[in-house]
Amino acid sequence: MGKLDGKVAVITAATSGMALATAKLLVEEGAYVFITGRRQEKLDHAVKAIGCNVTGVQGDAANLADLDRLYETVKKEKGYIDVLFASAGQGGQEMLGSVTEEQFDTTFGLNVRGTLFTVQKALPLFRDGGSIVMNGSIASVKGMPGRSVYGASKAALRSFARTWLVELKDRKIRVNVMSPGPIDTPAMENAPPEMKEQFRSMIPRKELGRPEEIATAVLFLTSDDSSYVNGSELSVDGGLAQI
Repeated sequence: MGKLDGKVAVITAATSGMALATAKLLVEEGAYVFITGRRQEKLDHAVKAIGCNVTGVQGDAANLADLDRLYETVKKEKGYIDVLFASAGQGGQEMLGSVTEEQFDTTFGLNVRGTLFTVQKALPLFRDGGSIVMNGSIASVKGMPGRSVYGASKAALRSFARTWLVELKDRKIRVNVMSPGPIDTPAMENAPPEMKEQFRSMIPRKELGRPEEIATAVLFLTSDDSSYVNGSELSVDGGLAQI
């Protein structure tokens, strides 16, 4: 028997890396999963990789019309939601003196505005007792050069969780933040070798995290194993932000 038998989950930006690994694990644990991705080809590959109990809906979490289409699909196919992993987000490397208005608006538009409306538009379909997990980052608590805009956008999610758990308490919907450290994903493959080596040197075990390690953390936060965890931020970073 799986930990999420009979549950319906929505995961945004789940065509690769951490979110795709999470979608696979949640299906293995009995959930039916709806995933999104901006590019149809990558979305089709992700659906094939998950294999069963999955629906892919093309869309951008920063686009409110796309979110409406996502939830209309969920409503039509399943009628309800138990789990939401708001995973969509993006980073950047802008030092304070070179941040542009466009960079700021793009980062906050997806990471903050997109997350807010991803959650808000899901609420009419949410069953009482559900679980919302937002994809944060240790950049919100650990100062990193060039990460001020990204870190601030992720810090906003921590604030959302504190407020939303109070607003949703009567429905017993839990809201938590999962904040990863450096993870060995396709996005990390494009990082300069010296950056990856620097991250490794800062992590106590001297290895980047794996997408599967993120997936198990999200499973914990979305299952009854974490029934008494609400409004928290779980750092999944190998200890990097703790030392």
